Amino acid sequence: MAAIVINGKEVAQQIQEELADKVIELKAEGIVPRLATLLVGEDPASQVYIGQKRKACDRLGIISDHQTLSAKITEAELLSIIDGLNNDPEVSGILVQLPVPEHIDSVKILDAISPQKDVDGFHPFNVGKFFTEKSFSDMIDKGLFLPCTPYGIMELLKRYNIPIKGADVVVVGRSNIVGKPITMLLLAADATVTVCHSRTRDLREVCRRADIIVAAIGKPKFVTEDMVKDGAVVIDVGVNRLPEGLVGDVDYVNVSQKASAITPVPGGVGPMTITMLMANTIMAAKNQAMGNK
Repeated sequence: MAAIVINGKEVAQQIQEELADKVIELKAEGIVPRLATLLVGEDPASQVYIGQKRKACDRLGIISDHQTLSAKITEAELLSIIDGLNNDPEVSGILVQLPVPEHIDSVKILDAISPQKDVDGFHPFNVGKFFTEKSFSDMIDKGLFLPCTPYGIMELLKRYNIPIKGADVVVVGRSNIVGKPITMLLLAADATVTVCHSRTRDLREVCRRADIIVAAIGKPKFVTEDMVKDGAVVIDVGVNRLPEGLVGDVDYVNVSQKASAITPVPGGVGPMTITMLMANTIMAAKNQAMGNK
């Protein structure tokens, strides 16, 4: 039997409708969420991503302030712009679209963003806060900034009623953006998590034990049918451009015949990433307003 398709577009739309209501409530209290985005250079893919984020802001009633900066801007000049946004009380969240030109240290740039406006959830302060929490529900209740893609994965699992507690989960990939944080979020939700990567021994056998596989290794169609046990849930985070079009890190056609549920590419995890960015921006506006009272 073919797998249930986990439709990220539909879930993202549902969450965005809920978030739009929250924005209306905040505006009634005089709180206006505002997201400042910075794009250094004119990378086509980055322009598309920024455009998608600005459109999401418009749909939800979030004010979007965008600056496209010269690829020749110095690191010091970019840091100065970020400092100005940090000190602007009307700005709720700040996002610097990656990648930045090679002459700019991306780590230094991301670290310069105020933790209170770090809606991407990349600042070491925010990473440390959620890494030390034991419970995923406590993270949400305390209004922590969670990295958007892992946060979106957790929402997909929740809204499709996929059990996490006690589940055997294999995460394929160990990046700071997806692999490591989704591991911590799953652990906080009481899953048993194994992290794999390109040097893992017997990777096929490790994956075959999993109730849930999260594929985030950045290699097209890397997870194949023989790596997935019957009835497993497969979450595909990858986005790879091939002559045939966009494909994920999972061999979707064949794995979908074996899994119980699977995310497609495109239309799976991707829409959730932008949606959780909006959720973090709204939360930032609320947190800052409460802090000023």
